[in-house]
Amino acid sequence: MMLKPTILLLLLTSLISSCGSDGNKRIAAPVKDMNPHGVADTSPANETLPTENYLLRDVRDDVFYFVMPDRFNNGDKSNDYGAKNGGISAGGFNPESNRGFHGGDMQGIEQKLDYLQGMGVTAIWMTPILRNKATQSDGVAHHGYWIVDFTEIDPHFGSNDDLKSLIAAAHKKGIKVFFDIITNHTADVVKYEECHHANGDFKTESHCLYKSLHQLAEGDDYTPFVPLNEKTVKVPVWLNDPQFYHNQGDTTFKGESSLNGDFNGLDDLDTENPKVLQGMIEIYKNLIKEFKPDGFRIDTVRHVRLPFWQTFSPSIMAYAQEQGIPNFHIFGEVYDPDPAQLSRFTTEGKLPSVLDFGFQQAAADVFYRKRNPQAIDALFAQDHLYTDEDSQADLLMTFLGNHDMGRTGYFIEQGVPDANVQEKLQRSILSHAFMYLSRGIPVVYYGDEQGFTGDGNDVNAREDMFPSLVATDNDNILLGSDKSTADDNFDPQHPIYRALSDLAQLRYQHEALRRGHYESRYFNDDSMMFAFARRLPQGKEYLVVFNASTKTTSISMAAQSNHYTGLVEATEFNVSDNMIKVTVPALSFALYQAK
Repeated sequence: MMLKPTILLLLLTSLISSCGSDGNKRIAAPVKDMNPHGVADTSPANETLPTENYLLRDVRDDVFYFVMPDRFNNGDKSNDYGAKNGGISAGGFNPESNRGFHGGDMQGIEQKLDYLQGMGVTAIWMTPILRNKATQSDGVAHHGYWIVDFTEIDPHFGSNDDLKSLIAAAHKKGIKVFFDIITNHTADVVKYEECHHANGDFKTESHCLYKSLHQLAEGDDYTPFVPLNEKTVKVPVWLNDPQFYHNQGDTTFKGESSLNGDFNGLDDLDTENPKVLQGMIEIYKNLIKEFKPDGFRIDTVRHVRLPFWQTFSPSIMAYAQEQGIPNFHIFGEVYDPDPAQLSRFTTEGKLPSVLDFGFQQAAADVFYRKRNPQAIDALFAQDHLYTDEDSQADLLMTFLGNHDMGRTGYFIEQGVPDANVQEKLQRSILSHAFMYLSRGIPVVYYGDEQGFTGDGNDVNAREDMFPSLVATDNDNILLGSDKSTADDNFDPQHPIYRALSDLAQLRYQHEALRRGHYESRYFNDDSMMFAFARRLPQGKEYLVVFNASTKTTSISMAAQSNHYTGLVEATEFNVSDNMIKVTVPALSFALYQAK
């Protein structure tokens, strides 16, 4: 049952009193239809999230769920080992290793659409699902980023028909589906005579030193080749030709090598080559034509030069509209917290949006590391950098953790290791509330709604939602639950899941919380409380007040109205002489609508 938005504050403040001595029992549901002060809740009962025509829904009205298919739900065990006829896309299944394939697939996601819809999710973003080289020298392609065939999905995840079935079922429920795409590189197939034997094995070192453009100009270069057994593995055929790659050895992630080098051997495409540009545009046009996804997340955007994006993004957007997808959305991964760098790709680079790494850093600093909220104020003060004819700050994708950097629960454990489990749970819920109520489009990382914590970044933050066999995952303490990852973790009664469901409902019921202009209201060097407003043009103000401290705290600020209606009420809220005094319990928030 969906909790009422007006009792979210009670949900937060009741955590300590309702947990047992072990600190891990689920919290009890608050009294139905009552807000924190015992006043009957008059909000619409059981109002559902949008299932109207998904094609017409503005992306700012969406709540995203970022899922790694291999680790979510195993709907078809017959595809666990990948390609049944062997070859480059077979093998790698090892559910006891955090690097192996674990069995999740398209059918598994389709089976859990009701679970996602119940949480208020309206858009699914999946890690890459196209056919991969299943194993390479440094691991297994459970993540999907080692593509060899850009025309069909990886057999570990099912068939093209399984993908179409998932998309059709999701669309029927009003849920969009986004593909994670790659233009920077393909799987590691191209080798160098100076580094490798004819079979592709390294001669001595386990990497190829990067050769600079200056070295190439002096004739000091590599001689690329493709081992005999892999000469035709890539699709489309042109991808098998080494001339379309930089062939300069492994990146150091610095300087020009960040643009031209191979990521741990992954074949770095020569994206300055006009044939590569047009070839990648055709690849992704064909995917749009066949599968009708609702948008793309683009991997490793900052490792491709801006002129590529200036052509690629408008071409893809225009083609999607021609295919009857009017609100097709693209957002890129630019792994940098600096808005000045991020915004270059939405303005000069003509991408509609990027993942907001600046938001992630500021939220983690305040809610997990107990730093002053001025970091949030400073971040949002730079929102104007994103504004041009086709992009703006409220199109940014906000998130708290991911498959590369680690989970919310892990960051909390690192930031406040001595806090009790109740405080850690409150910090997770409160940071998610900040993501849902501030500007941008919220992205929940799969498993965070079940209190997953992980052991760090990369493979240590990619646990199974279905019962796991990975010992290093199963010994982790989860937030808000007495389960472990050895259990099935699709619990709609988990306190974080329930809180996210309520927050999604709040966004749906109040347009200003999705599209309203952000306005700073209160930030102070000496306070862990802060406040901001969301406002539509000519519309009412929504005042949001957060208390990121571990004590009940009061602040005063200028009032923009003489009357406010509580949606999530504070302990005390008074308007007098054009000033608001508000008191918010520890690690909680309040939300008011001005009249």
